[in-house]
Amino acid sequence: MTAPKPTDVQLRDALLGKAQACRPGTTFCPSEVARSLAADWRPLMEPLRDTARELAREGRLRVTQKGESLDLGVPWRGPIRLSLA
Repeated sequence: MTAPKPTDVQLRDALLGKAQACRPGTTFCPSEVARSLAADWRPLMEPLRDTARELAREGRLRVTQKGESLDLGVPWRGPIRLSLA
């Protein structure tokens, strides 16, 4: 039996909770959140990235790649890092 898929609210809460738990100025990978939510975490990566984009548009998270803020209006490729905005 497989575990139920986390809801959008659970994804938001998990991302914000992780961001708030980090030391100021530090970032985290969304895979850290995915791993905390499910043993089979890889299918959660795209929904988490979508949720991170929404939270960034709301001004709650900052999304970076190689230390630079990412454009929220274009598709992202490669690893991203998240932090409180």
